[in-house]
This record gives sequence, structure tokens and C-alpha cells, in this order.
Amino acid sequence: MRLYLKFLKFVQPYGFILGIAILMMVVSTLFDGVSLSMLVPLADNILTDKKIVLPRQLPSFLENLISVLNNTPRITLLKFTGILIIVLFTLKGITTFFQGYLMNLVSQKVIRDIRTLLYEKIQSLSLDFYIHSKTGILVSRITYDVVWIQTAISEALADLIFYSFQLLLFTFIIFFIHPKLAFISFILLPLIGLPAVRIGKLLRKISKSAQEKMAEINAILYESITGARIVKAFSMEDYEIKRFKKFIQDFYRLMLNAVKKNLALGPITEFFGACAGVFVLYLGGKEVIKGTISFGVFVLFLGALLSLLKPFKRLSKVYTINQQALSAVARIFEILNLQPSVKESPYPYIMKSFEKEIVFENVSFSYGEKVVLEEINLRINKGEIVAIVGPTGSGKTTLVNLIPRFYDPIKGRILIDGKDIKEMSLKSLRSHIGMVTQETILFNDTVKMNISYGRQEAEFAEIVMAAEVANAHEFIIRLPQGYDTLIGEQGAKLSGGERQRIAIARAVLKNPSILILDEATSQLDSAAERLVQEALERLMQERTVLIIAHRLSTIKGADRIVVLQNGRIAEIGKHEELMTRGTIYKQIYQMQKLVA
Repeated sequence: MRLYLKFLKFVQPYGFILGIAILMMVVSTLFDGVSLSMLVPLADNILTDKKIVLPRQLPSFLENLISVLNNTPRITLLKFTGILIIVLFTLKGITTFFQGYLMNLVSQKVIRDIRTLLYEKIQSLSLDFYIHSKTGILVSRITYDVVWIQTAISEALADLIFYSFQLLLFTFIIFFIHPKLAFISFILLPLIGLPAVRIGKLLRKISKSAQEKMAEINAILYESITGARIVKAFSMEDYEIKRFKKFIQDFYRLMLNAVKKNLALGPITEFFGACAGVFVLYLGGKEVIKGTISFGVFVLFLGALLSLLKPFKRLSKVYTINQQALSAVARIFEILNLQPSVKESPYPYIMKSFEKEIVFENVSFSYGEKVVLEEINLRINKGEIVAIVGPTGSGKTTLVNLIPRFYDPIKGRILIDGKDIKEMSLKSLRSHIGMVTQETILFNDTVKMNISYGRQEAEFAEIVMAAEVANAHEFIIRLPQGYDTLIGEQGAKLSGGERQRIAIARAVLKNPSILILDEATSQLDSAAERLVQEALERLMQERTVLIIAHRLSTIKGADRIVVLQNGRIAEIGKHEELMTRGTIYKQIYQMQKLVA
């Protein structure tokens, strides 16, 4: 119940629309009651020329109405009844349309809000969340899981309200006509709901498994499509197809199981309803034969009783839909309840410029129990070019990722111009930092939009200038639509060197004070590397630069080289100094020279 109430909070902002929809449901239900009541004069006065007889004392206004009906000529009553039925069904059709439209309007607004909230939450979370989460599973949360919530509002919530009104109306009618017979009926009718409760619980378990399975399917799809080159290179198509088929088959079985249980619910409830109906028909039929109730009134009682079967059946279905939806709601709240590990200060300091230095004071960091950096003490002066080198897994990338606060140290602090970066606004801190990484991230958009990403207000002339600095302008103008060319997902239509130069142009346009280059040329051939290296040298001018380089020959001119080993600083110095008195750096450099 608590989870359902949390789910209903999403509907709360649209209470006015929901209120109008409920009003339409009330009016539509009243039309149903009036339409059903037309059976009494039709059966008694018009078709059998009998008088309406009820087995109880009635309020005076109803006594007067029945007296008028009993004394109205049959043909006049038939005409009036026909006209009234047409009017009632017209009005009922209008109210039914509006209640359905308004409930779907609410459901569409809610799923729009939930998808936006999920996306905003995912964007707000720190990088460690992405490390531990599969992309396909996150996509499934926003797409597949949210659809269940749409169904829970447009169908389940709508039915819960509408058929609850119908349940009240028809219950009132049968108790008004014959309380004793109604009481007997209500002893029998709950039997219809018992199978729904049992099946609903099973469906919630099945739905949870199905949603998890669909998330895994999305993850496999994402991995196999983005990794298509590796799949083909290792001839693993058959393996991927078999893996996909297995998950699809599991999902198919779960959905088929859910379908069987859903379909079984209808016949089971109808069987119990039929048994109850036959019993009531027998008792009521005896009353008609004895003359204590007119045929038309009993037809109304029986019609109202049978009309109760649909609300019972639909409300049973509401229960099963809600059970399935609640498992999706729980999974959605798993994301919404997460908090970023990197949190901004409530009253953050706005970093307006970088003036002096970056200082690491006793900085340690770990991924879970795995210690990556220990007791790092390092000072980087403004305008200095500092290279970070070391064996694989020594913590190079982690070290530079701490500066823009992609992660926070578990111990120690990082200062920029004497101010702890934890006290700074994340946006202002990152506005002074530019990054060019080994893994070039581009978006399926135009060249112009990719270069101006982060500075969308930039003039076209500034974009062109940034491209020229990055040695990218010449190849861009040769593209089919120049700067307006769509480059495909992850820049698939460009070469590795071209993608990297677009990334450099993006960093040039941002014009950062602090520049981080994370193995920016490690995957390029010599021709592409030369162009990229030229672009990087222009980009590095008059900036504070931290370089992670795979090829040590590219960082010989750095002001200082920091050598990491096992998460600690092992050596610091210029290239010549480390070649003279160093050990680790010298070994790595000589090994690379031999391989080359």
C-alpha cells in the first residue's frame, strides 16, 4: 500500500484533470443506472401491461413516479422510453469519451514526468554509478518499466474509480429493491474476488522477473550492437545469437505464463458469478411467482446484480495490473532514491578563474576495497605541463579524474588556489577544465554541434577557428555538408584521427585554464598522430596541462614527469633527470625504445 501511495504522488499534480475525469465517471454511472431502470416500465407497463410492484414501502416521490408510470398509456410510455434511451446513450457516449481521454491524458503526463525524473536522476549521479550499471538496464527502466505505470493509470486507476462508482450504484439498487435477496447475493459474490487475489500475487512475481529479463535483453542488445566490430572480428555471431535466443525464450515463457493466468481469471470469476446468479434467480423467481414483486422490478434487480459482475471482474483485473505495475514502480524508485556520491556544497564557492596552483594533499582513493591511490602529495603550478606516467593500473587516469570531481578522495583533499574543490560549485569548477581522452566521445549530431558542445552560444566563426587550431577544418569542409554533416553514432562516419581532432576542437572552443590529456594519441597511426599532436601542442599553449601518455617519447618536453607505481608517486622530475637518476621511468622508456 505504501508503494502504491508513492506511485499516486506522481498523479497528484494533475488532480484537476483527474477530478473532471471522475465527474465524467459519476455522470456516466448515473446514466447507466437510469438506463437500467428503464427495464422496469418496459417489462411491466409496456410489454406485459402490468403494474409496477415493489416489496417495500417507498418514498413519496417514487410512489408518485410509479403511479404516473402505471397510469400512462402504453404507446405513450413506449415513445417516451425510446427517446429517453437515445438521449441517455448519446450523453453516456460523450461522458465515456471524455473520461477515457482525460485518464489517458493524465497517464501520458505522468509517464513523461517519470521519464524526465529518471533521466535527470541518472544525469545527476556520479561516475561510479555508471561503472556498476549496465546501459541496457538503465534504458529498460525508462522505456519498458514506465509503460506499466501508464497502464496502471490509464487502465487500472480509471477502472478502479469508474467501476467503484458502478459497484456502489448497482449495490444501492439491489439493496433498495430487495435487501434480503441482496444480502444473500453479497455473501456469494466475494467468491469471485478470491481467485483474483491469488493470481494477482503470482502475476506480480512473474512481472518482476519479466521486467528484469527485459532489462538483461536490452543490455545484450546494446553490447552486441555497440561491439559489432569485435563480434565479427572474432566470428562470435552464432554465440551472440544463441545468447540472445536464450534470454528471449526465457522472456517468452514468463510472458506466456502471465497471459495464461490473466486469461484464466475471466472464466474462473464468470463461473463463480454464474453459480451465484443461478441461486439468486431461483430465490427471486419464487418471489415473482408469488406476486410479492413484479416481473419488471425483478428484471431490474437481476440486471443490477448481473451488472455487478463486470465491476467485480474489472476490479479483480485492476488488482492484477497494479501488482504488475508495482514491481515496475519499485524498480523505478530504486533509481530515484539513489544519491550521487559526489555532492555539491549547499553554499558552493564560484570559481571565477584559475590563478596559481593545484595541490594534492595526502590524497588516497579506492574503488570499493581496491586501493588505487595512496598518500598522493603533488603541487602543479599554473602554466606548468605535468606528465603522469606509470605501468597499467597504477592510478594515472584516476588521479586526473579527481580534479574535475568525477570522484572524491576517501582521504585528503585537492586545492585549487588554496580552495578545497569540494567547496566549489561543480559547474564553475568544470568550466575551467577541458579533457581530451583516449576514448573519444562524440554524439550523433552535426560536426558543428559536436564542436560547440558545452558552448552552444558560440558563433560559427569561433567554431571554425577552433577547428583550424585542431587541424580539423580542412577535412570538415570536404564532408558532404561541411560543418552541418551528421557524423553518426560515436562519430562512426569519421576516422579515428578525425574524431580525435573534433574532440580537440571542442576543447579549444571551451578555452579551459586546466587541460587534461588522457592518452589522446595512443590509438592513432603515425600520420594521424602527427596532425593530432600538432593540434594538441597549439591547444596546450598558455594552459596548465596534465598529460597521461602511453608513448613516453611524446612527453619528453614536459616541465615535470610524475611516475606512479602501485598507486603511489615513485619518482618526479624532468625527462633528463629521470633518465639519469630514475629507475622505473628509465626502464619503461628503454623498453619502449627497444620495441619501437
